[in-house]
Amino acid sequence: MPSFLLPFVLLSLALAATSDPLLSRWIPHERRSHIPSGWNLARKHDPSAVIPLRFALAQSNIEDLEEYLYDVSHPSSPNYGKHWSAGKVASTFAPGRESVDTVRDWLLESGVESHRVELSASGGWLEFKATVREAEDLLHASYNVYGHETGAEHVACESYHLPEHVAAHVDFVTPTVHFDAKLSKRSGGLKSIGLPSGSNGPKTTGQVLDWIDPDQLSHCDTHITPSCLRALYGFVYDPIVPEKNSYGIVEYTPESFRQDDLNIFAKNFSSDLYGVSPTMVSIDGGALSSQETFDINGESNLDLQYAMNLVTKKQKVTLYQVGDPVEGATFNNFLDALDGSYCTFEGGDDPNADGVYPDTAAGGYDGPEACGTVKPANVISTSYGYNEADLTVAYASRQCAEYGKLGLMGVTILYSSGDNGVAGNNDLCLNPDGTQSANGKIFNPSFPPTCPYVTSVGATQLSPGKAVVDGEDACEEIIYSSGGFSNYFAMPDYQEDTVSAYLTNTPPAYPSDIWNSTGKSRAYPDISANGANYVVAIDGNFTLVYGTSAAAPVLGAMLAMVNDARIAMGKSTVGFINPVLYAANFSDSFNDVTNGTNPGCGTLGYNTSRGWDPVTGLGTPRFPVLLAKWTAMP
Repeated sequence: MPSFLLPFVLLSLALAATSDPLLSRWIPHERRSHIPSGWNLARKHDPSAVIPLRFALAQSNIEDLEEYLYDVSHPSSPNYGKHWSAGKVASTFAPGRESVDTVRDWLLESGVESHRVELSASGGWLEFKATVREAEDLLHASYNVYGHETGAEHVACESYHLPEHVAAHVDFVTPTVHFDAKLSKRSGGLKSIGLPSGSNGPKTTGQVLDWIDPDQLSHCDTHITPSCLRALYGFVYDPIVPEKNSYGIVEYTPESFRQDDLNIFAKNFSSDLYGVSPTMVSIDGGALSSQETFDINGESNLDLQYAMNLVTKKQKVTLYQVGDPVEGATFNNFLDALDGSYCTFEGGDDPNADGVYPDTAAGGYDGPEACGTVKPANVISTSYGYNEADLTVAYASRQCAEYGKLGLMGVTILYSSGDNGVAGNNDLCLNPDGTQSANGKIFNPSFPPTCPYVTSVGATQLSPGKAVVDGEDACEEIIYSSGGFSNYFAMPDYQEDTVSAYLTNTPPAYPSDIWNSTGKSRAYPDISANGANYVVAIDGNFTLVYGTSAAAPVLGAMLAMVNDARIAMGKSTVGFINPVLYAANFSDSFNDVTNGTNPGCGTLGYNTSRGWDPVTGLGTPRFPVLLAKWTAMP
């Protein structure tokens, strides 16, 4: 893969040895290739200014995460379904004493007084308040202040170095090259770069429906309802042990549902859900908004109306409402709430990118940060996302590892793949220098869908004139199903055979410098479901909604019901499902999608094909087959 596709890379080439015999030679640890869009170099930083220098300690056994995960998730493993406890996960990946001692000793030998160096309670990171001059001497770096067009400022360097004997014990250091500087409402009114992007949410034509046709199955090509989805995928199931099962939907403030809209939807499609609300879990001051707009209510209404209907009234749906209206929140803040060890894992959250609590601003949540306070649901669906290029490799990798840890605990993580084809959110594409722009030509993958430890969900549609028995095409109405090949993550073993077959049989006819053509990177999406013409009650009216954000909670509902059946049989939850989805004996569990593309970046994007493709993944689910196969597994 051309290095210009990675705006941040970990380098391994060594520099010449220093003149200090007490220290090993210095090697580059991280480097960035460009200043992100909207930022400009303002000035050299004041050498006497103080910054919180944080060293994220390398985790024990983190290199074995994939092996551990496959051991409990691969269908041929004798330990399939034997998920780990949260305590075992935390103890397995805790930093070793050697890492703590090596980094601390180096700091002390470099002249930092011992009383200034603090170790986190979990042992995840070392921190001390350093002057800029100290930081520059320690890291062989040069710190600058960068200004944003909104007036915000950010401290960063272009690269930094560590002694070779120290580097192996440090994942990354902040503040350094990471440029996820927060642009909160208090500094220009823009959504933080660290906040999940609203542009990955649902789209609408603005069409308002004044009536609901009682013969719904005759019009599924123009109006998708729960009945259409049940018919498309054979999804008929009555929960057996709902009290032992759980299904969670994640929403980020200010986006929130309206109970009046849930009631309108229930009145027309599931009368027994009239007046029923999701079980809301507020994280870091998460609260419902009183505003009535599509941007505020569209995503949450869509997710909950269909999730609650499809799992029926028997199965409670948990709503994780994350972040207060002032500070907001990120995926990392949500993960903190699920797993206390993550609050300090590899150095904890990045205060430049993640919501920081307590939030002392007027109207902010002034309580403690949620850290290990929430039990994760068995299936968690999220319809928000970033572009990979929005984040550093270290930031994305840190988060991806946590999804793998949740998989170890038996949790299924679903993310919608995105709505812009081979382009990123806001139709941005990459340039040769790693920047993003509307006139870029290089395909721009999504994150977290490219993380190999999540299940990425694309979108299909029932094309005009087709009946539910005629099969679906890739979604090419209003939105295009995002998919392609990661620039950050290697291809996992579970998809090597399937994706290699696609690249061999139907190789994309594009120059190798506009997509990751190595054949060695994580491919996405994994699976798809319908994402067009959803009938959704929003702000008192029915509206047609489109997006992969519609497909993810539908798939989540099916997996929640598979879990119900397994739990009723005394078996485990399905947990991390990707190794099973790609297994040869599951190939008949999907409706293959062979028509359509996912345009973007001035191209038609990728083509669908027989088997897996980077538009719709493996295809759409055949629920009765999936249910039978999963309940037959140990």
